[in-house]
Amino acid sequence: MDGIPSKARVVIIGGGVIGCSVAYHLTQLGWKEVVLLERKQLTSGTTWHAAGLIGQLRATFNMTKLAKYSAELYGSLEEETGVATGFRQRGSLALALSDDRMEELSRGASMAHTFGLAAEVLTPEECLEKHPYISLTDVKGGVFLPTDGQADPANIALALAKGARNRGALIFENVKVTGVTQKEGRATGVLTDQGPIEADYVVNCAGMWGREVGAMAGVSVPLQACEHFYIVTEAIPGLPNTLPVLRVPDECAYYKEDAGKILLGAFEPNSKPWALEGIPEDFCFDQLPEDFDHFEPILERAVERFPALAEAGIHTFFNGPESFTPDDRYLLGEAPELKNFYVAAGFNSIGIQSAGGAGKALAEWMEGGEPPFDLWDVDIRRMQPFQANKSYLAERVSETLGLLYADHFPYRQYATSRGVRKSPLHDRLAARGACFGEAAGWERANWFLPPDAAAKGETADYRYSWKRQNWFAYAAAEHRAVREGVGLFDMTSFGKIRVEGRDAEAVLQKVSANDIAVEPGRLVYTQWLNERGGIEADVTITRLSEISFLVVTPGATLRRDLSWLQRHTPEDAHCVALDVTAGEAVLCVMGPKARDLLQPLTAQSLSNEAFPFATAQEIEIGQGLARAHRVSYVGELGWELYVSSEMACHVFDAIAARGEESGLKLCGLHVLDSCRIEKAFRHFGHDITDEDHVLEAGLGFAVKTDKAASRYGDFLGRAAVLKKKQAGLSRRLLQFKLKDPEPLLYHNEPIVRDGRIVGRLTSGNYGHWLGGAIGLGYVPAEPGEGAAEQLASAYEIEIAGKRFEAEASLKPLHDPKAERVKL
Repeated sequence: MDGIPSKARVVIIGGGVIGCSVAYHLTQLGWKEVVLLERKQLTSGTTWHAAGLIGQLRATFNMTKLAKYSAELYGSLEEETGVATGFRQRGSLALALSDDRMEELSRGASMAHTFGLAAEVLTPEECLEKHPYISLTDVKGGVFLPTDGQADPANIALALAKGARNRGALIFENVKVTGVTQKEGRATGVLTDQGPIEADYVVNCAGMWGREVGAMAGVSVPLQACEHFYIVTEAIPGLPNTLPVLRVPDECAYYKEDAGKILLGAFEPNSKPWALEGIPEDFCFDQLPEDFDHFEPILERAVERFPALAEAGIHTFFNGPESFTPDDRYLLGEAPELKNFYVAAGFNSIGIQSAGGAGKALAEWMEGGEPPFDLWDVDIRRMQPFQANKSYLAERVSETLGLLYADHFPYRQYATSRGVRKSPLHDRLAARGACFGEAAGWERANWFLPPDAAAKGETADYRYSWKRQNWFAYAAAEHRAVREGVGLFDMTSFGKIRVEGRDAEAVLQKVSANDIAVEPGRLVYTQWLNERGGIEADVTITRLSEISFLVVTPGATLRRDLSWLQRHTPEDAHCVALDVTAGEAVLCVMGPKARDLLQPLTAQSLSNEAFPFATAQEIEIGQGLARAHRVSYVGELGWELYVSSEMACHVFDAIAARGEESGLKLCGLHVLDSCRIEKAFRHFGHDITDEDHVLEAGLGFAVKTDKAASRYGDFLGRAAVLKKKQAGLSRRLLQFKLKDPEPLLYHNEPIVRDGRIVGRLTSGNYGHWLGGAIGLGYVPAEPGEGAAEQLASAYEIEIAGKRFEAEASLKPLHDPKAERVKL
């Protein structure tokens, strides 16, 4: 092959299984001038030494869909390309050694049924029938997935590469990318040690080099290589080649049969970050030094679990690097910092099972200019720029590798790399018993330990369980305070985007489904839609002046929303959008007694007449100033107080002092969520996503199809809204309440209608005021089926294989007429 071309439509950086998959799927879509560059040889980074496990059940529907596609693709690649992939569907068996793990596996099996994925919950004896080589000591049961499998990782990559070449892709080995060129905020190509290549698109599939490649483009790609260990035994006489892949997460181990031998791998709780000062230049098909002492505890337990290992010698002790991200989810999509620069990296030891689906999804994303379906779980825009900090990553990934096999308890918090982002009120909350969780790097009070519990020696720490956790009763008391009295939430982590300029209104009218052409001082709740009518953002917009607006969004979606707004701002618009999150703290005072608490602290009237719902005013409070927004995410009377960061502690102290005599209770994020779900308020990323139509999500009240078009045309998604109105809804988002007050809901539990699974819950929590677990979820509607007919059915929710009767409602079960927010 001649030298590299000077121009291409797309340059893919990295020749591992991910890069090869992206090339394969782009050419499958008909893309020409696809160029893949590999610094050394194909598969030479991580792919060549991967274990090759093809598991399909992931934490969410769409991640499972991608993994299922990978398995289907690998089953057909050999016929297409002639390259043997070694794909064999032997199934997988996961063992539970505790009741909590059995609950987790059983819930996962129930969830699998909503995906159309076969999953069998087994007794210990049935586990032994599936895998006769295991010891049943401490085994509570297991789950068997018959369509899982295993394959040869390197050959999968080579098959994908051949498929791409057959459709015209050019693949070059021993070409090192040294830079990414850009112009006017858009990637324009790459620099290499063999010359530049101009390109319309650049894709970072550089694996454990992904952070460095991102840095070349000014893009934050938070990932770090860790050492990953496995051994391969000598041949074990009589070992059948039909054994399923075995996972024993409570012992941090997985096993697979390979040519009459056993490969034993580990996801140990405390892992070892590698190459913190940079990956050696000549790294290629390299192994890392052995560390038998590190692996020995895993092996000792494995010999007890798999007794045949005791007689088998060790043929290979392997230590190789794999890249991990701060949250154990990979990084996919267009970078928010640079247009046409895409990322597919950081696969956390599940690259083989993810590569097919991830490559297909990214190719479709590039083809269509937007995600083909909800990919928020892995969207690179969820990451914060600081998370690419080397010190942060080194500490965090020492934990995240082990979390792959840890108990995936609800509300589980990371223990490492904490305290990076704090509210000005953090120390005051900590002194009052706050137990903090972390989101987008922010330390947020999730619940508070009452003084009487602290006096008895209790501590503000989580004790995890699938049942009622140690904070459940404390959260119930906080919940009651919000419903009966008054509570205070620190919501400083809200993302805040200031939108300024003479064209600001026109730009926001273009991206917003609601009408934001309101008077200064008014608040508007709105969605930002894509052309399919799917929900890209769920925000409130406050008009501060004729040319100034404040967009408030969840902290976790700030980068996504800011990127969406900036990319839909016309180049000639006199409008700028800036992240001003750090400038203001937010104190939310909520509950029927909120006015009684706040009124003595301010000279301004807080009456309905002087301060109506959905308005904002600057008020004096204590001896400081705040901008008070009358709005509520808990379904009660209340105000969000936006206070400049330097005054936040003073305002908090003034409210807290007044609260001592008026019964104020500090409340955490768990109660914010339990209150909002009682009111059936939607949560972005769970109940509403970019593939959920705004009308089917029940948010038509916030869509104004008859509003005047802005100077930039109709709002995004308007045509899709009108089309859906004409065609009718194909599903509806319903609220469910379990009739039995004991079970707990989290999300993804199957929805059963008249005895048949029809969907899954998108979110769940406990409704302390309503007296039972509450969930939201979409239920398909037959053509022409009205809401009354849907609600007339009998509904159940399945939890870990058991079904519980549920009341279904389209209206909020708490305060359906929304009277309490306007008290």
